[in-house]
Amino acid sequence: MKFWSAGILLGTSVAFLSLLGCGGSNGDLDNPRQGTITVASDESFKPIVNALTNAYEGIYPNTHFKLEYKPEQEAIRQLLNDSARIIFSTRQLSEKETELIKKQKGSHKFQHIATDGLALVVSKSNTDSLITMPEIKAILEGKITDWSQLKDGNQKGPITLVFDNANASNLNFILNKFGIKDIQRLRITSAGSNENVIKDIRSNPLHLGFIGVSWISEGHSLATRELSKGINVLGVAQKANPDSLSNYIQPFQSGLEFKRYPLHRDLYIISREGYSGLGGGLMTYIARDVGGLIIQKMGLLPTVPYPRELEITTGKNF
Repeated sequence: MKFWSAGILLGTSVAFLSLLGCGGSNGDLDNPRQGTITVASDESFKPIVNALTNAYEGIYPNTHFKLEYKPEQEAIRQLLNDSARIIFSTRQLSEKETELIKKQKGSHKFQHIATDGLALVVSKSNTDSLITMPEIKAILEGKITDWSQLKDGNQKGPITLVFDNANASNLNFILNKFGIKDIQRLRITSAGSNENVIKDIRSNPLHLGFIGVSWISEGHSLATRELSKGINVLGVAQKANPDSLSNYIQPFQSGLEFKRYPLHRDLYIISREGYSGLGGGLMTYIARDVGGLIIQKMGLLPTVPYPRELEITTGKNF
């Protein structure tokens, strides 16, 4: 463990994509039905990126995505260096980054694909299960340093914050959310990955972990169930003095809907592809209803929800 002292059905989609493939690029260029491209993503989104790309490769066996997981800023740098065709990110490119691509005579496009939540997790042996946004801010400012200082705190001992990596989306998001510039005085540890954050939290009741919720929100996955053992997800309230327990929201789909969960964040896919290639095929797939179904199944809130049809039988002819 390393401590930091500073910043750290399918048929409709298949038919549609087949049409795209017919008008694909010539020569050795990839197209929506075949080829290999590099996809970079913050490691926080590994479960959802794996699910989406595996599903696409299942439809088109001649396509292959080289997946590279790294801190978000490194993934963006890879896109700017043209060593990744597309990336998954919690933010759009800045004006300066966009200008850099233009100077390279390149192009870029993006689409918002889901609403995600940053989950705060603790060991099951830590009986604290509720926290407020002002308390989180006070922890990050170094004003709250012990679990006993929380309003409903049941623990005693120094709070250690556990993130996956420096320059990763989890840390950057929480610091930007509260406008925190200096974390020199905080007890922060880098676990190396979201999965390692979970493992760390399990065995350290005084640690507070920050992970992407898709790591623990896919209820039908054996891996998810195993990862979820031994941890609790905190409910987060927007106000300092919540009126009731219903004000504490968890980062699952019911909380992400209407962005009720205070630590919700956007998930984008960004491409620098300048022709109808494999990157565009993946973006089209994600934008259609089947992609939304996969995102929904993984526990996030898709931008394009999967349509649900209900047949109601009344027993009457009208």
